[in-house]
Amino acid sequence: MFNVLLVDDEPWVLEGLRTMIAWEKHGFRVCGEASSGRDALRMVQDYRPELVVTDIRMPMLNGLEFMEQSNRMLEKPPKFVVLSGYDDFDYARTAMRQRAAGYLLKPVDEEEMDALLAILSQKIKGEAAARDRYARRQQLAINHMINRLLHGEYREDLVAQACRLLNIQGRERIRCLLIESAFGFDEMLRVVEGLCAKREGVCFQDGSGRNGILLIEADNGPMDGHLEEQVQVIYRRITELTGRPATACVSQESEGIRSFREAYVQAAEMSQIKQAQGKSGLFFYCGNVFADKRRQLQSDRFKPLLEKVRSQSPEEISANVKEIFSCFAADALDIENIKAQVADLELSLCRSVQEMRGQPDACLANFSEGYGSLGEIHYFSRLQSYVESMCLQAAGVLRELERQNEGNTIFHVIQYVDREYRNKLQLQDLAKHFHLNSTYLGQLFKKNTGKPFNEYINDKRIEEAKRLLKRSSMKIAEVAVQVGFPNTDYFIAKFKLKTGTLPSVFQKEAGSSAGKEGEEPSC
Repeated sequence: MFNVLLVDDEPWVLEGLRTMIAWEKHGFRVCGEASSGRDALRMVQDYRPELVVTDIRMPMLNGLEFMEQSNRMLEKPPKFVVLSGYDDFDYARTAMRQRAAGYLLKPVDEEEMDALLAILSQKIKGEAAARDRYARRQQLAINHMINRLLHGEYREDLVAQACRLLNIQGRERIRCLLIESAFGFDEMLRVVEGLCAKREGVCFQDGSGRNGILLIEADNGPMDGHLEEQVQVIYRRITELTGRPATACVSQESEGIRSFREAYVQAAEMSQIKQAQGKSGLFFYCGNVFADKRRQLQSDRFKPLLEKVRSQSPEEISANVKEIFSCFAADALDIENIKAQVADLELSLCRSVQEMRGQPDACLANFSEGYGSLGEIHYFSRLQSYVESMCLQAAGVLRELERQNEGNTIFHVIQYVDREYRNKLQLQDLAKHFHLNSTYLGQLFKKNTGKPFNEYINDKRIEEAKRLLKRSSMKIAEVAVQVGFPNTDYFIAKFKLKTGTLPSVFQKEAGSSAGKEGEEPSC
């Protein structure tokens, strides 16, 4: 139903309009009556009617002045139907210049009013539908832009585009509010539109479908708690409408659109904790209480995917990739951070192909076909597509290699050694395990690997030792035991022979190199 406001200084006219006109027939209802222009100006701001029927001649503020001020004050002014007597033709022409939608003479003829309402009803409906379509397109554009910012895309052109779309400068103070409730996105939009000035509250949905609000404080004066007050008002309104408590988590106040991703991470971090605890209410972020656990979860996410690739399960691969990237989106993980983890996944897949006696370089070239190198991928959705394609291709390659190697005894021997090299392995024991002559097995092993058995297994152990020395603070003796060498001295001798340097020196240089890479450039 559309609201209509009746304005006339004569009570009998107001009563006649209210009772004699079939408003509901055309989708209207009388929301209020005013007997002066001043009262009408106040009521039009309070009720925001779609239609106003007003007399021209009124005390203090006449109908034309009332229309002019309404058109100037309201972002979306109503349509006006002007009522006047026979002697007010000049007023009528002025009314039309004030964009009046209709002009009727007193006393109002019911059939004339009925015909006019039929036209205005269709026109208002059409305009409302057009505004809705535009608003939805605008909201989709905003939501897409915000999610790109959440994924760490902060190129200059993208930031400038975001500022234009949100009608901001980019340096405003912001907070991020995430809401877990039965409240729908459209309902939240209406609440924010009703409580926040234009562009002070921007609604969005993250990759997990969770509702959020980017709160923007345009005033660059001292921080006065305005955003915090806005948050509390919004939360109260949502709980009033749903009749039940919600879980709303708010980031710290920060400055500039470039800080939005970190603000989102803070709110998401707090939301995960409160959801896990089963708590509802309004919570403000006050520390990096979940970061270590979140980083651990992120680093482990590709492990199940790697197992699914090795077990060659295409349906599970696609579902797992989608789940992983939904989690990355919910955590607002930087795209460069994700790409680093994808690079590790690439390496693991190539290693799996190599272990099956395949061609890892050819696989890597096939992975990047149609996508370019990993460094050339800049968009979250494209990175997700690349990972899914890469894993499905790798599963197919492993399936074919397994078929080719079926019944190939030496292939299974090498696979066994690649798995068990950390344990005590002797060629004689290996020959017994696979029911082969030890001399024949030694010759076969060298022919297929290019190395004698002992050299092959020591090289495997040295490569693993290098990895541990680079990525951990383990002692040299601990590394030796971990990779399968019988004693530390033997490990040191073999390590130096293979690499040309001592394990301790290698570890120190690796740590120094990592420290330099982690240093931030000086200003």
